Amino acid sequence: MDKIKIFDTLSNSEKHLEFQDKVRIYLCGVTVYDDSHIGHARTIIVFDVLRRFIESKGIKVDLIQNFTDVDDKIIKKANDENVDSNIISDKFIKKYFDDFSRLNIKNATQYPKATEHIPDMINLIQNLIEKEFAYVTKNGVYFKVAKFTEYGKLSKKKTEDLESGARIEVDKTKDSPLDFALWKFSDTAPFWDSPWGTGRPGWHIECSAMSVKYLGENFDIHGGG
Repeated sequence: MDKIKIFDTLSNSEKHLEFQDKVRIYLCGVTVYDDSHIGHARTIIVFDVLRRFIESKGIKVDLIQNFTDVDDKIIKKANDENVDSNIISDKFIKKYFDDFSRLNIKNATQYPKATEHIPDMINLIQNLIEKEFAYVTKNGVYFKVAKFTEYGKLSKKKTEDLESGARIEVDKTKDSPLDFALWKFSDTAPFWDSPWGTGRPGWHIECSAMSVKYLGENFDIHGGG
């Protein structure tokens, strides 16, 4: 067993992490609609250094880093260029690896893609609906923020202080302006079938589904985004 001191965002303090034989890290990766930029580089380099340091202590690291390859920005660029959205995402995933190999970044253990895990997202959304943490409207499926009493705990923000619509799409069919989309109804490609109607996942649900699939419901470090 070894100890590593790290700043814990939740407690706003330094703490020692104690590991046995493996550290499990989930790193929210890039949305592949354009070239990577310096902000991406900062995140990837920080976690590469952390991963290398942990491995230098003789501890195995499972690092999962996703690609968000379905998103409104990807679809917009695809429409602008009159190509399928996968052409755009494949192009910038390749450019990602070209860029970060030149920065000597170690490859993650796995690079799951959002589009490869739609059934996992649907199952997770259905589970949230059954537990009444999500609800269906004419426009999609939304997470009910008021149901989760600890929402904002990590960012140290209270729900009543959050500005409606600041980073959240305004939709009058929602119970609350703070509720966010888990599934967006659409019959414009790319779309998938679901129990509620054809559409595509919302941005928030993707990493939830992929992190649980590859690392389980509890893992050691979550970063990026």
